[in-house]
Amino acid sequence: MKIYRIIFLYLAMSVALSACQQAKSCTEITFDGLPYTLCEAAQSSDIRLFLKDETGENYGSFDAVRTDLKKTDRKLRFAMNGGMYHDSRAPVGLYIENGVQAAKLNTNEGPGNFHLLPNGVFWIGADSSGVTAANDFDAKGVIFATQSGPMLVIENALHPAFREDSTSLRIRNGVGQTADGRVYFVKSELPVNFHTFARFFKDELNTPNALFLDGTVSKLYSDDLNRNDTGHDMGPIIGVLEAVP
Repeated sequence: MKIYRIIFLYLAMSVALSACQQAKSCTEITFDGLPYTLCEAAQSSDIRLFLKDETGENYGSFDAVRTDLKKTDRKLRFAMNGGMYHDSRAPVGLYIENGVQAAKLNTNEGPGNFHLLPNGVFWIGADSSGVTAANDFDAKGVIFATQSGPMLVIENALHPAFREDSTSLRIRNGVGQTADGRVYFVKSELPVNFHTFARFFKDELNTPNALFLDGTVSKLYSDDLNRNDTGHDMGPIIGVLEAVP
């Protein structure tokens, strides 16, 4: 009888460990010999945007968001900076949080990555989410949205301005969504150009549409990886939440 009890306990522990491993949201992955951190969320996940706290102060860091969430029954599973911002940390383009628009859509031509048109919007509705080119974006029913640019992948094609031999290398982060609704958040761990970064979304993750979020200041928080990148204060932050056990 004792040996059966040991076997039962071993099997139970194995199942629990397997479930824990399967539940991991963030993993380290290599593509074309370069390291990336990949975080995955289901379309039904609790994905939110954070910019200012209830006093009107910018969060600026993952720790500030985590501290605020302690007042609730939710905590951060993982997070990353969520779009370009001015020196004041105000969003450069469209920003919607909890259904309230704080900055309007920006499709103007101009210098810099944001204006390398087409740019795009990552958005979350009540029961759907997506990455949409800014010119095609409709805010109806959207609860959270952040605009950035350029688009990395547009209807299964790389942005036409990207060059394979570009020498503009940066640490970059972005977001893409598959046809079946999986949302992928990616951070490169070494400097890459846009062409290489976009191919990761298109060829490895099979996302029909993907959006560049930021470069150089790209940061990541992950419970799974025991990681909390610090440094300069951020503007918008994308967080995937889970219930506090």
